[in-house]
Amino acid sequence: MKPKFKDKYRVESIRLPNRDYAANGSYFVTICTRDRTCFFGDVIDGKVDLSEIGQIAQLYWAEIPDHFEHTYIDVYAIMPNHVHGIVVIDKPHNVETRHGASGDGASGDGASLHQPQAQIDQSNKFASLKRGSLQAIINAYKSSVTRWCRKNGQEHFGWQSRFYDHIIRADGSLDRIREYIINNPSKWEDDKNNPANLWM
Repeated sequence: MKPKFKDKYRVESIRLPNRDYAANGSYFVTICTRDRTCFFGDVIDGKVDLSEIGQIAQLYWAEIPDHFEHTYIDVYAIMPNHVHGIVVIDKPHNVETRHGASGDGASGDGASLHQPQAQIDQSNKFASLKRGSLQAIINAYKSSVTRWCRKNGQEHFGWQSRFYDHIIRADGSLDRIREYIINNPSKWEDDKNNPANLWM
């Protein structure tokens, strides 16, 4: 039975309990919008036609390496209601990983990619994120897109609270995942995240 918090069943973390998510590695990430609403656009003839929010989601994803040292992005796709992407953390072996609450994205542990240090929302500071960790990167990305939406009359936008990740092993799976991401738009009609398929 799942543990309870305030008489409600608590969903266990989907992160691996003994995995250091600030450690070097390649991570296949999927981030969904709230209720899988198609905020980012639509697929037309096998290609994604991005909305204004979708364009911002794409721009901010491409800018992740500008805000997190030793972090790179590989293949990615902005789909109508989710983002697929490969995030690569590749720190030199002499860089020590430190713990700390979310801070400025430029320092490698940001709560936002586009927010000055003094304006950072500390509402989740109890959930201290490891500097430069995958969680810190994705949280900063999600916060930045959300903040843009709030400032630009898109208050209805929202993310699913969690994201999904898969640690890419050195077993040839990288190429298969890249192919999956690249081909995702052309397979949208069969995608489990397509709202039309949610009740199938």
